Amino acid sequence: MNIRTRVKICGITRVEDALAVSRAGVDAIGLVFYAKSPRNIDIEQALTICKALPAFVTVVALFKDADESFVRSIIESVPIDLLQFHGSETEDFCLQFAKPYIKAVGMVGQKDVAAFAAQYSSSRGLLLDSHTIGEDGGSGHVFDWGTIPEAIRNQITLAGGLTADNVAQAIEQVRPFAVDISSGVESSGGIKEEALVKAFMNEVKRVDCEHE
Repeated sequence: MNIRTRVKICGITRVEDALAVSRAGVDAIGLVFYAKSPRNIDIEQALTICKALPAFVTVVALFKDADESFVRSIIESVPIDLLQFHGSETEDFCLQFAKPYIKAVGMVGQKDVAAFAAQYSSSRGLLLDSHTIGEDGGSGHVFDWGTIPEAIRNQITLAGGLTADNVAQAIEQVRPFAVDISSGVESSGGIKEEALVKAFMNEVKRVDCEHE
């Protein structure tokens, strides 16, 4: 059992939100580089956010089926710590950037998560989201946590429809290494609400403390 559940808040679009979630104690923020997302940002925005961050907050760059040249343009311009791939990228594609990465898994229709994980053995972990295979994440819906194989539960990042109302139940049931949230702490697309962030973090800390 993990002693502490790590937290990533994805879809940061503003400096004030990056600072607010950092104050709340998140471990990582996610910057979205996917044009179809309402949380998509450009290099200038990303640089401004990164320059404002305090130490020890990991910066994760999210891509979905991006061209190699586009991924390289981001990591050459922005101080990214970790890559997150949400599309049909192969392991070889993910590895070529010489950066640690995680691979997202659409759990709706996913029949063998363990086999999927074996295809990305070089990754730092899997992020399990609630979208259908091949579709975009950020749906705001949960999936059946019971479909997650017991053997990998303490290694995964759990995403998909998490809020302050259900994250404690999710941690109790799955005991993931980390949880990832975006729309569940927003007042509108890409705009984080500090009160919702604090409520979410308090629930994570509360359930973790109960298992110390």
